[in-house]
Amino acid sequence: MMSIRQRREIRATEVSEDFPAQEENVKLENKLPSGCTSRRLWKILSLTIGGTIALCIGLLTSVYLATLHENDLWFSNIKEVEREISFRTECGLYYSYYKQMLQAPTLVQGFHGLIYDNKTESMKTINLLQRMNIYQEVFLSILYRVLPIQKYLEPVYFYIYTLFGLQAIYVTALYITSWLLSGTWLSGLLAAFWYVTNRIDTTRVEFTIPLRENWALPFFAIQIAAITYFLRPNLQPLSERLTLLAIFISTFLFSLTWQFNQFMMLMQALVLFTLDSLDMLPAVKATWLYGIQITSLLLVCILQFFNSMILGSLLISFNLSVFIARKLQKNLKTGSFLNRLGKLLLHLFMVLCLTLFLNNIIKKILNLKSDEHIFKFLKAKFGLGATRDFDANLYLCEEAFGLLPFNTFGRLSDTLLFYAYIFVLSITVIVAFVVAFHNLSDSTNQQSVGKMEKGTVDLKPETAYNLIHTILFGFLALSTMRMKYLWTSHMCVFASFGLCSPEIWELLLKSVHLYNPKRICIMRYSVPILILLYLCYKFWPGMMDELSELREFYDPDTVELMNWINSNTPRKAVFAGSMQLLAGVKLCTGRTLTNHPHYEDSSLRERTRAVYQIYAKRAPEEVHALLRSFGTDYVILEDSICYERRHRRGCRLRDLLDIANGHKPSLGTLVTATGAGQGRDDGWPRRE
Repeated sequence: MMSIRQRREIRATEVSEDFPAQEENVKLENKLPSGCTSRRLWKILSLTIGGTIALCIGLLTSVYLATLHENDLWFSNIKEVEREISFRTECGLYYSYYKQMLQAPTLVQGFHGLIYDNKTESMKTINLLQRMNIYQEVFLSILYRVLPIQKYLEPVYFYIYTLFGLQAIYVTALYITSWLLSGTWLSGLLAAFWYVTNRIDTTRVEFTIPLRENWALPFFAIQIAAITYFLRPNLQPLSERLTLLAIFISTFLFSLTWQFNQFMMLMQALVLFTLDSLDMLPAVKATWLYGIQITSLLLVCILQFFNSMILGSLLISFNLSVFIARKLQKNLKTGSFLNRLGKLLLHLFMVLCLTLFLNNIIKKILNLKSDEHIFKFLKAKFGLGATRDFDANLYLCEEAFGLLPFNTFGRLSDTLLFYAYIFVLSITVIVAFVVAFHNLSDSTNQQSVGKMEKGTVDLKPETAYNLIHTILFGFLALSTMRMKYLWTSHMCVFASFGLCSPEIWELLLKSVHLYNPKRICIMRYSVPILILLYLCYKFWPGMMDELSELREFYDPDTVELMNWINSNTPRKAVFAGSMQLLAGVKLCTGRTLTNHPHYEDSSLRERTRAVYQIYAKRAPEEVHALLRSFGTDYVILEDSICYERRHRRGCRLRDLLDIANGHKPSLGTLVTATGAGQGRDDGWPRRE
């Protein structure tokens, strides 16, 4: 992290002229072995205790979340169809492929059914392994069929327990990251406690289990922990190689399990680019990380049968542009302050232009349009022009893609997390500005990263990385509520690290002229312990009440619908309806769909817009012709859409369709809906 460089201590091997060499050697023989031994024993003891606590807190978090899921749904007691319905929207679609693989007569036939699927989109054969990130379902289904556990564990429990097990890994990785940054496992314990007490804002795994982010974020946390260790100076060659392997594996698994991986890693690449440009990071290590990102994405691209959306990602274009710009500007880090600043701005402009140029060229060659809806949404979201585009407006009207609600900060403040985060962030940002200015100014006598002159403020590369990481992901969360889970979990890590960091307290105490080594030790341990006691006192009773509250899944209308479809329609019948409900139809009945919630394909978006014309101002004959063009046999009309009341005017589905079709939206009385778009129904009755 940051440090105030102290005066160089007298080394044990430097002998004073006032003492004979023989007497000094005797002292060394008597004192050094015992001192080194006790230090080594203390380090082993600390690692053992800290590692044990990390594993225990991870497992306890996993059990806690699994218990909440069971208590909320009474999952062990409800029928199979009710269990499947509880996997709402796209969650049900992903789980259906796990179920499909298990029901296949052989693994080969299961793979064939995924590669040549004609039931997810009617009258069309698609490669699901290319279009969707479902390798995790494939792997789990193979594992379940191979392991001798069928008699003891139902498939659905094997699936959900795996996800809750990943949460244990997630919390452990957060714990380790904070420990690596601060130097004490107490920091990791505080980070884990904050993660649990802020559960509403740090995870939603207990009610959206199969969601892609619940698979991906644990690997992302492992990657951050590995990068934090990799950026430490003076690593042994073996440790460095093993860490690079861990970074590569975690990056690959993160990329394989989430379709939005490229956007998250683009933020990471921007972090590396910023730190490299400001001389806060060894250039060779940044190059290794750029290369791992590209290699991981290309490997995922191969596994996904050369998915063009990956090849046309901004991440690959950006990383290639950085390499090209480096070759063109070899003397970027030389010259006076103004000279270097000018070179830096030119470098930034060059990378930006190259990125846009390469990305446009790649997309034109591949004729790629799969991600255009994202850029339309971003353009409209940030006020760069109004749009009549149905897909962009559909995203804009979802609260999950809106700004982060202000009440989030109230909840984070109740646990003292937000206050601690702002405290640590403020200090590290000031230090980062000082270090950046020093690096840009000190051109004549450049020194290696982390090695500054005496009396200057220092920012360790691993701390600088986590600082820029939390800032960029904070902006992402503020702009898009769904992405808050990336920020809030890292917020726990960053705040806990700062409170346990000796450098933070040293800098603070020196600024108020109260510096004393004992005071630093007292502050870095007492403050976290007091916060832990406060969290236990305030939130433990509530957590126990939450665990004792028993509710039950209750959705008789949807259960009746699924039972009716199974009993009264042919197996090859084609159903049209809303994306969210059709995912459940696919899972519970196995019927063919016209459209589904996986929205990352341009032809599917056009198909969905056509199916949704059943709610628009269109002639019955036109709607019938559209539906028949997709082979539709049955249409599911939902009262919740027909009589929809949204949180602001123009956000009803029929209004969005009318705008896209060039019709004047129908007027109606709209009321404010609280909690819309949260993806959870809290209206289930209590269990008696």
